[in-house]
Amino acid sequence: MKRILLLGGVTEALAIARTLGPQHIYSLAGVGRVPTDLTCQVRVGGYGGAEGLAQFIRDEGIDLLLDATHPYAARISQNAATAARLSGIACWALRRPAWQPQAGDDWREVSDWAELIDALKPFRRPLFTLGREPLQHLDEIPPEQFWTLRALDVYPGNERCEVIGARGPFLIDEERALFERRQIDVLISKNSGSTATEPKLEVARERGVPVLVLKRPVLPVVEREFESVAEVLRAMTEQVFI
Repeated sequence: MKRILLLGGVTEALAIARTLGPQHIYSLAGVGRVPTDLTCQVRVGGYGGAEGLAQFIRDEGIDLLLDATHPYAARISQNAATAARLSGIACWALRRPAWQPQAGDDWREVSDWAELIDALKPFRRPLFTLGREPLQHLDEIPPEQFWTLRALDVYPGNERCEVIGARGPFLIDEERALFERRQIDVLISKNSGSTATEPKLEVARERGVPVLVLKRPVLPVVEREFESVAEVLRAMTEQVFI
């Protein structure tokens, strides 16, 4: 019986996991909530890099590695592609299409943290939606700025930053209220392509708020790439994985 190792990290991964039987494994890094209602096995934690993942694949007799991690989890995706190659199995990847700017958008792409901070200089009330990364820079906040940082969980802020713990999907009226209440004058976002977090872009467009978009990393070449859950499930059925 063929076995799949599904590397999760996006909402779509859970949708795929819900179709998998007990011989398959759904793997999570441990950030966020761990589902308890799945038929498949659930594994939480890392592997020790590409070599460790390859050894796990061999030990467990995995036939297909399916990478459904976040578009910005470049290191994990690289490890997955390398591990699949080392263990002699195929690596498939679910890769969300990126958001595209629309009429009225003011998007400014930045490549890294240094470029982001430079682009942020004219603004006073930024909203960060990058996850936990800005927490490492709270002591660098200029005195003229006050940061609002939204992450999956609540973390300590300081006198120049408030951290909001919240999980999507986010409703557009909630996002409007947040922008108004915090007087947000710039939004900082990854281009995740997720419909669950897209309303913040709509509100930025409505209010004429610029968006600093962190450039997507280059991901490794794999045997097959898919843009939707339906495409993945169809391919898995055709290859008799489910």
